[in-house]
Formats: sequence, structure tokens, C-alpha cells
Amino acid sequence: MSVQHPRTAFSKVSVKSQTVLPAEVRDRLSIRPGDRLRYVITPEGVTIDRAPPEGDDPFAAFTEWGGPIDDEDYADL
Repeated sequence: MSVQHPRTAFSKVSVKSQTVLPAEVRDRLSIRPGDRLRYVITPEGVTIDRAPPEGDDPFAAFTEWGGPIDDEDYADL
């Protein structure tokens, strides 16, 4: 039985904290211009995948905490 090793791709982060997704990652996730990404943060690390359509977000209806003051207050969470 062969052991499959995870494949690795790299990209740099610019001074504006921007990066380009490697073509292999874009292809694997079927990412196109305008698509949204989701970053899942866990104790083990961070995974990136294609975000579900905005209508599928169960928390999208909770806009009462969606202002700039709230963003500042909850930035460290």
C-alpha cells in the first residue's frame, strides 16, 4: 500500500497582506475571480476552502453587530 504525502504550494504575502493563490490551489477549489474564500481557524491550524454562497450563511441575518465599532471591539476574538 502506498502512502500519499500531502502536496504543498507556496505564495508570498505583500506589504498590503495580499497574496496570489497558486494555480494548483485555484484549480483544486474551482476558484474564479470574484469567488469568496473561507478561513477555518482551529487549534491545529488554518484551512482555506471556497466559501458557501452568501445566502447559505446562517449568521448573515444578524446584522446588528455588523458596524465599524463592533469590528473594532471584536477584532481580537
